[in-house]
Amino acid sequence: MASNRDHQADKHQTGVVPKMLLRTDALYQYILETSVYPREPEPMKELREITEKYPLGMMATTADEVQFLNFLLKLMNVKNAMEIGVLTGYSLLATALALPHDGKILAMDIDRESYEVGRPIIEKAGVAHKIDFREGPALPLLDQLLKHEKNHGSFDFIFVDADKNNYLNYHKRLIELVKVGGLIGYDNTLWNGSVVESPDLPMDDYVMSYRGFVLELNKALAVDPRIEICMIPVGDGITLCRRIK
Repeated sequence: MASNRDHQADKHQTGVVPKMLLRTDALYQYILETSVYPREPEPMKELREITEKYPLGMMATTADEVQFLNFLLKLMNVKNAMEIGVLTGYSLLATALALPHDGKILAMDIDRESYEVGRPIIEKAGVAHKIDFREGPALPLLDQLLKHEKNHGSFDFIFVDADKNNYLNYHKRLIELVKVGGLIGYDNTLWNGSVVESPDLPMDDYVMSYRGFVLELNKALAVDPRIEICMIPVGDGITLCRRIK
């Protein structure tokens, strides 16, 4: 019986090579320097650099993912958006820049202090009028929205980058608020690579404490008949869910 190593060698000899991207940090840096940073709007660059120095900056969405979201929203002609989990507003600014002048974003976070770090840049960019920031837990606010029929199916795009232990609770509500044909994006669905166990990827206690919630979400999304999904290995992994019914 041929060994796995022999099988891999055969694949290389026949020219069938596994299509695994980003094998090195240098390749990722190439993407940033070639297609992300050169096209980055000045307000995005300014807020990115401020966020990188912020104590909680490691929680922010990556620059390549933010570029992807901005591009996607423009393709979709999104006008009414929601963001759960704001931090300094880095991804929020990318969304606001993608929306038309009369577009609206309902933004929620339990920490206004972090949002205030980026708010001056958002105002300077001329898009603050598009943002309705609400401080506090998102679930009670979502429940309030659901009480009014006019809010059902009213959002074109919803981005979630918040407490992983509540992702499924968010999904139960957001699926009613996003329109048919609209998208929900769940960030961190590869969760530092912890979704697969590997001795080469030692994980700290914080990552492992939320791993089960991310795995539960991924399994639930995979079988939800109300959506089509696409898990994209950009940033820490983002799963896009298109509501189909």
